[in-house]
Amino acid sequence: MNEFLLEDFRNTTYHVVLDTVRWAAIRIDLPLPAELAAVVGAQPWGFITAWNPQARRRPQVENLAAQQALVDALGKLPGVAVYPAIGVGQTGWSEPSLFVIGADLPTLDALMREHAQLSYVHGEADGPAELRMLG
Repeated sequence: MNEFLLEDFRNTTYHVVLDTVRWAAIRIDLPLPAELAAVVGAQPWGFITAWNPQARRRPQVENLAAQQALVDALGKLPGVAVYPAIGVGQTGWSEPSLFVIGADLPTLDALMREHAQLSYVHGEADGPAELRMLG
């Protein structure tokens, strides 16, 4: 991954839909906002997507199908909660995403590799949000 793409990922704001009117914003290296930390509790979490694998744009119909496959896979995991989300970069790009509570790193790694993602954001309870690279 080149420096510019890495910087884009690090400067992205990762928005989570808590309910019909409340959103929470996640930033790399910072703890979760209080309203989101209250929902997460002591569980691991991840901010993931199946859109645009390898950071390359692809047709919307393919992105939608991949995202639905990801949602279906998450639905089969016991004890996992999923919230709608969107990543919004400073350079104008955005991607529909998912905020997942209760899935561990090996599970998230496997899902993201299956969808050819370069990285994702994750954390544990009240720890900082971290960018996880999938070399």
